[in-house]
Amino acid sequence: MLGRRGITWAFTLPPAAWLVAFFIAPLVLIGAYSLRSGSGFLRLTDPWELSLQQYQRIADTPAWQYLLVVSLVMALVIAVAATVLAYPLAYFLKFRAGSRASLYLILLLIPFATSYLLRIMAWKLMLGPEGAVNSFLTWVGLISHPLDSLVYSRAAVVIALVYVWIPFAVLPIFAAMQRIERAQLEAAADLGAGPWSRFWRITVPLSLPGALAALFMVFIPTVGEYVTPALVGGSAGLMYGNIIQQFFTRAGNWPLGAALSMIMLGLTLVMVLLALRVVNLRRLAT
Repeated sequence: MLGRRGITWAFTLPPAAWLVAFFIAPLVLIGAYSLRSGSGFLRLTDPWELSLQQYQRIADTPAWQYLLVVSLVMALVIAVAATVLAYPLAYFLKFRAGSRASLYLILLLIPFATSYLLRIMAWKLMLGPEGAVNSFLTWVGLISHPLDSLVYSRAAVVIALVYVWIPFAVLPIFAAMQRIERAQLEAAADLGAGPWSRFWRITVPLSLPGALAALFMVFIPTVGEYVTPALVGGSAGLMYGNIIQQFFTRAGNWPLGAALSMIMLGLTLVMVLLALRVVNLRRLAT
């Protein structure tokens, strides 16, 4: 029979091997490709000349640097908006839904049984000149002619991605609220605290780690988003991920695409680490 150490290794090795094979190894390979000279598709068997040529080209192209900054700002706006909109939903599931909380949570996640592309295309139709949004604005008299700027713009990308991420943002906030006992709120009420005071002094601090987790969970993948900007953003709503995708596919320039990816990854990690230094999650969780 396996001892305690053998059982530990038996449960640890498979996920560790999976992590190395499908997460760490691809990142190492991308990093290695970013340090290769030349352009176009390069095989592993081709001559390997280490060079900073790709990074120098990026440094000499301000348009790519600007697009990265724009993508970071858009990702932050989307993450904040999704977290703020998800918070009332999580609060309702915890404190108002009662025994139906599980049912409402399932209903919240049902849209994910539909294809992601279909849901994004639905937003493309809704934001179009003849879509539901323009029709409603025309009906209430706010506009006299359909707005062409609703679709194929950065605003369309933000709206679509906020919609996509709200259900995901609900989950960590709802999980954090699960630790809040009604006895804590009742004790605060007995001491004279009103509803708003209980909310801001008990509910918000205890659920803040979940809200921050939701913020990071939305922000990190959104920086490199390229499918949604391509569908509803058009040329006016391109993000940094679209440039990377084009170099890996249409242009076939893997070294340059890898260098762009590593810069995005490094800058995103720096921003997350700085945020974690400012906000001590361990202190908030105690």
